[in-house]
Amino acid sequence: IFLASRRNRGVRERRPDGALSFYHSVSSLDLPLHWPSQIPFLPYQEEDKKKSRQFNLLLAGAPTPARIFIYPPPSFSTMQNDTEEPARQQEDGCETETQSSSSSVAAANLSQSEHEQPPEENWSSFADNDIMQQHSDIRDAEAHKLPFLGDKEPLSALAAEYQSGSPILLQKIKLLSDQYAAIRRTRGDGNCFFRSFMFAYLEHILQTQDRTEVDRVKLNVEECRKTLQSLGYADFTFEDFFALFLEQLDNALQGNDDSISHEELVTRSRDQSVSDYIVMFFRFVTSGEIRKRSAFFEPFILGLTNATVEQFCKSSVEPMGEESDHVHITALSDALGVPIRVVYLDRSSCDTGEVAVNHHDFVPASDGNPAKVAEGTTKPFVTLLYRPGHYDILYPK
Repeated sequence: IFLASRRNRGVRERRPDGALSFYHSVSSLDLPLHWPSQIPFLPYQEEDKKKSRQFNLLLAGAPTPARIFIYPPPSFSTMQNDTEEPARQQEDGCETETQSSSSSVAAANLSQSEHEQPPEENWSSFADNDIMQQHSDIRDAEAHKLPFLGDKEPLSALAAEYQSGSPILLQKIKLLSDQYAAIRRTRGDGNCFFRSFMFAYLEHILQTQDRTEVDRVKLNVEECRKTLQSLGYADFTFEDFFALFLEQLDNALQGNDDSISHEELVTRSRDQSVSDYIVMFFRFVTSGEIRKRSAFFEPFILGLTNATVEQFCKSSVEPMGEESDHVHITALSDALGVPIRVVYLDRSSCDTGEVAVNHHDFVPASDGNPAKVAEGTTKPFVTLLYRPGHYDILYPK
């Protein structure tokens, strides 16, 4: 049983919301799972790619559904050739089948085949990349139903999303409403942190018209360019990304021939040709900062993966669609000198049982150069809401 996520490093942790966070790996996954005879299945989606299928399964002991991949799927292990097609035809004729019936059939099939040995050729042909590709395809299909950047919504919209969910989350959303007025959602395609930061920061420049801040960031961008060059990057690999970001900075300042309105900023942020280029700009800046200060970041990276700093940057920072964590945020904040606040919305509670909303401020390091960071860096320019695996933009009151 392989539990899907984006990295190849076995079981990771139990998240604060109680759900299990797993990372699949043929070589490292070793779970002493003792499944009960009756497993509560949820309705599942079937994906026929590389002979593997996806199930949404409620893990025993976990309060929330966890997405897993079963290969070969036990409920299909006895369906070969002549039996698979009739079963498919029978499914087509039963479009009104209830969820409980589907769950019972899936559980029965699993119980019937749990002692069966999967065909040897299936295991020998299995590859981690197959499952990772399937997981990516499913995520992309869901992501394309949403724009890169949503409209500004009141926090009541977030409360409505969890109306039938955890009481702790509803209490935390109520606490959030005391300090924050609205939320703006971003597409959950693995680039949500960079897209959220991009719009929130450019919106900050557009609203404040802080030319001193723009000049300061331009100097830091030039330092980032020199860092990449010193690391051996050819100019043509990143120069277009840098040029487009600098152009957006200039356009956010009013009084220029190419100045833009807030509506135009939203439109551009939803344009893939603009949004993806600026995301790549941030990814190169982040990668350059991590490599330049490899001695600082290496312990944190080793806490996430066995990869070297260079391997981590190549596999988890520079490629589009790779999710971000505290390493990425710290590096980007330090490189550009922009303070960032991340507010955490999860099911965790204090030891005393009280409910509180936690946040963390990423305050950029000056590296001995006071001009690198903005004055008053204790006040964040960008505030993001983090829910496990996703970032959105928060608007303080």
